[in-house]
Amino acid sequence: MIPPSWPEMTRVFGRIGLMSFGGPAAQIAVMHRELVEHRPWLTEQTYLRALSLCMLLPGPEAMQLATYAGWRLRGVAGGLLGGLLFVVPGALFIAVLALLYAWYGQLPLVQTAFLGIKAAVIVVVFQALLKVSSKALQGGLGWTLALASFIALFVLGLPFPLIILTAGAIGMAAGLPGSAEPDSPPPPAGAHSLRTVLIWGTLWAAPLLAVALLGHDFLLDLGLFFSKLAVVTFGGAYAVLAYMTQTVVQDFGWIDTDQMIDALGLAETTPGPLILVTQFVATLAGFAETGPTGAIAAGLLALWVTFTPCFLWIFLAGPYLEALSAQPRISGALRAITAAVVGVIANLSVWFALHVLFDRVDDSAILSLPAPDLASYNLTAAILTVVAALLMLKLRLGFVTTMAFLALLALVLGAI
Repeated sequence: MIPPSWPEMTRVFGRIGLMSFGGPAAQIAVMHRELVEHRPWLTEQTYLRALSLCMLLPGPEAMQLATYAGWRLRGVAGGLLGGLLFVVPGALFIAVLALLYAWYGQLPLVQTAFLGIKAAVIVVVFQALLKVSSKALQGGLGWTLALASFIALFVLGLPFPLIILTAGAIGMAAGLPGSAEPDSPPPPAGAHSLRTVLIWGTLWAAPLLAVALLGHDFLLDLGLFFSKLAVVTFGGAYAVLAYMTQTVVQDFGWIDTDQMIDALGLAETTPGPLILVTQFVATLAGFAETGPTGAIAAGLLALWVTFTPCFLWIFLAGPYLEALSAQPRISGALRAITAAVVGVIANLSVWFALHVLFDRVDDSAILSLPAPDLASYNLTAAILTVVAALLMLKLRLGFVTTMAFLALLALVLGAI
């Protein structure tokens, strides 16, 4: 097949980036329509194998799928084009929303409207839980891993990376050894992999080294944390939100719980991967630290260390796609991690609900069990949550429409 022209690729991947609302499932469907159905750029088999590879890797699978598609068509430059056009539109939206929120988010009227957005967030996380669990929980091992990961996070407060690594090891041990398909092409020479790691590893580390040499401790802490997050982001953004929230709210104190929930709600309204919530959080943290200049610097740094590793993973693993797709142990590890992610999202769902429905929650009462103050129960938040559930689960309305309606309803209830 003759590779598509650069203008045509820019037009198609740009449209994918602007249309990428609705989470990874919707984004993957849009890419399938544009790249497989409407154009003979990828075969069905190649597309599905690429999707499997991206699910194996840490990071946002939809963005990595766009990167792989571009790489497959036009090499590294094509991969950069596909990945950047998937991320940049949403990143620009997030930058504007985060700065507006930092300036005006604490106004009483804005806070009242955001109560409706928080109620919608409870339901959208619950929806994610239903979708993931319906596909991931197959057999006793899957249910056991999901329950164990929920207890490990909600009750014991164990680190998220430890849970993911343990689940992957269990899944790999449970898998059967296999070998690559006989007709798989040989993997590239080791020099190719080493060169890729050196180039993209250096790009990843460069801003961290720069802020360290300049003595910016806040930016260094922020960059190191979001770099670590990029390595353990298996199972999508919802899987790491609880870990991110615990770290940025409780450990570093960069933002508070309400701001974290608001960040997720606003990130849901923009195109691009939901993991752009990291940019929103970093922008708020930078604004609190040094004002608008710090906000922009922190947001850009979070973007860099979140998405540069995605290019590293794809350019490193892409040539091995055929061999990786035939490894039962690797697929077993992925299935186990996905099952554990169900428990992680369940923890996030309960945690968000408690912090929206109760004005005061002690997150360190017994072990790591959140202890809500029953006297602080918020009836308005409960009403808004029920309405959100009816609109999204029963009437199947989208998140943006539901969020706008609930923000208006919150203002009406607040005026009564």
